[in-house]
Amino acid sequence: MNKEKYVFAQLVSFLNEDKFRRIVNKYQGNRYVKSFTCWNQLLALMFRQLSNRESLRDLIVALDTHHTKCYHLGMGRNVSKSNLARANQDRDCRIFEEFAYSLVKEVREKRVADIFELDGNVYAFDSTTIDLCLSVFWWAKFRKKKGGVKVHTLYDIETQIPTFFHITEASVHDSKVMKEIS
Repeated sequence: MNKEKYVFAQLVSFLNEDKFRRIVNKYQGNRYVKSFTCWNQLLALMFRQLSNRESLRDLIVALDTHHTKCYHLGMGRNVSKSNLARANQDRDCRIFEEFAYSLVKEVREKRVADIFELDGNVYAFDSTTIDLCLSVFWWAKFRKKKGGVKVHTLYDIETQIPTFFHITEASVHDSKVMKEIS
């Protein structure tokens, strides 16, 4: 019998649950929720990313194989496809966006190194285009027979961490997104 914490639970222990709860309360994310909370949703989506699952069904199959461990991983007992799909559809995405930016801020503070010894930070701004299949992602039309989205990233060179990211249609130029940077 395993008496140590699972690797996933060890990774989750680095997250500030109180800060996440404050953000959830700000956007009323757990309003009218009985069991599958925003925290459970975050952990399920993190598990999906870390275990390289390609779809919601694939994630649920993986979680079902580990159903005895889900409670100990902090996800609760009732992770189902319908619960997760409904939560992904109905919950405010700003909860997770704000928490992600708070994590980035925390990591940047820990990784500060004066490489250039300048007053202020040194940034690089770039984007990458991700091609998508038009028959599946009809909303991402880029050219006549091509679809895609563009991820614009502001990269802090000293901390080597992205500080800003914004996803747009593939045809949007970098200069248009620069006004979005806070």
